[in-house]
Amino acid sequence: MESYEADFEDEPTPEPGYRTYEVYQRERVGETTNLIKPRELISDEYARDPYPLLELLRENYPCYRDWLSNCFWITRYNDVTSVFADDQNFETRPKRWYLDSMNYGRDLWKHLPVQWAYEKNIDSSIELVTEEAVSSLNDSTMDLARNFAARIPLALWLKVLNIPMDEGQEFARLYLQMQRGARWDPQLRQRGLQSMQGLAELLTPIFNDRCHNPEDDLISAVTQLELTDAPPTVEDLVITILELDHETLHGGLSNLWFNLLTNPEEMEKVRSDHRLMKFAWLETLRYSSPVLTADRFARQEVERFGRLIPKGGLLRCSAAAANRDPRQFDEPDTFIIGRKDLCQREPRGQYRADGLPSGIAFGLGKPSIHPAVPKGRPRSRYALMRDAAVTASLLLLEHKPKLKLVNGAEPHLTCSQLGEMHTCWELPVC
Repeated sequence: MESYEADFEDEPTPEPGYRTYEVYQRERVGETTNLIKPRELISDEYARDPYPLLELLRENYPCYRDWLSNCFWITRYNDVTSVFADDQNFETRPKRWYLDSMNYGRDLWKHLPVQWAYEKNIDSSIELVTEEAVSSLNDSTMDLARNFAARIPLALWLKVLNIPMDEGQEFARLYLQMQRGARWDPQLRQRGLQSMQGLAELLTPIFNDRCHNPEDDLISAVTQLELTDAPPTVEDLVITILELDHETLHGGLSNLWFNLLTNPEEMEKVRSDHRLMKFAWLETLRYSSPVLTADRFARQEVERFGRLIPKGGLLRCSAAAANRDPRQFDEPDTFIIGRKDLCQREPRGQYRADGLPSGIAFGLGKPSIHPAVPKGRPRSRYALMRDAAVTASLLLLEHKPKLKLVNGAEPHLTCSQLGEMHTCWELPVC
């Protein structure tokens, strides 16, 4: 018999740790995902009301392999919080990673002088900023979403940074565009990069002046830092501003008042006892979190939730689904101020305290490891945003005690674009 040699090489032996692609797409016998299609999770329906779709995921596919978006959806409370507690296997990538700007500057938030300046200026400015917002409300501009909830966070930033008022509008435009760029959308990313550069140019003369004439603001705190590797730069300032949250206060305030105005019985509770405003805020973070999801990435190949997750695999952790998990909360789809199954103080590890779960607010980062009233360091961002939101809301209630929705108004929550905060954008009141 005639013999011959193959004209191709044998397939190479896989390296240790190698997994073929089919491992990730294999499904178990009897497993099906026909109740939901991946395209539904990027639909207008999801942007407006994600909760019905998320309930399908949570109750049927708690670790859903979304091939369209190339991620795993995690939707149950204990699963979501376990992923965020596990820094050995998972990581959160900073906003500058999405902007492909890891080497642009340094995030200086970890330095205590920066945190002290942030806390001091928010605490000292929130009442003034709120008074200005409330005084601007009149019969023609009684829209709490636009003229109250959206205005206060930006006005606070101007106070925290001590930026001249004539540059405030340009700062707000660049800041919001930069924040929107930290997404997967390439067009928004390009605008975000341009806004980062524009913000650096806007802040450079202020930064240089504060280097020699420091004041009591966050920019001055950054300029006066003594760093071991290199002096602070305006690029470091821009990155520090980028990495801080704005969605929780803006979206949370709007959602808080949406919930109160559309639930008259709960509104009466707050009118009768102003101390309940804090509990209304905490319930808002659970019932209608403005930040719906957060991304975690696998540091190495890891088996979790019955799946083999590859190194670099994206886990899309859903706060919206977890915060309405019936395994944790009774009547999870109902807004109840002072509910007994919700932690009523700042959460700790795995978003719990006193043995109770809390509303997951991804925009504020992981729960603090420090005491609620720490010694020698400022309060956490979670506590700062809670106190600011409650103070602003109580001042509004004091000035406008009889607020109600305009007749015929049908406000609703939605995302202006997928991946952005889920909030009420129009809330007309009288």
